[in-house]
Amino acid sequence: MGGLQPWHWLIVIAVFVLLFGAKKLPDAARSLGKSMRIFKSEIKEMQAESHSDSTEPAKPITSERVDTPAPEQTSDKRPA
Repeated sequence: MGGLQPWHWLIVIAVFVLLFGAKKLPDAARSLGKSMRIFKSEIKEMQAESHSDSTEPAKPITSERVDTPAPEQTSDKRPA
């Protein structure tokens, strides 16, 4: 109990073939493999960046906000 026996796998495979058809299954497996390769390469790239960042000294984060001078207050003097 708890594990799938060989005849369970046969039923699962038969259901997939009936649902998706034998023609679409290789394409689905190919696209899944391609997606996994892309995912792995992105993970490796992120790890490489984190390792290279850890060797450099930490830089302070600069603010993206641009301080603009406050608008001049105008008095509401109307000509008489």
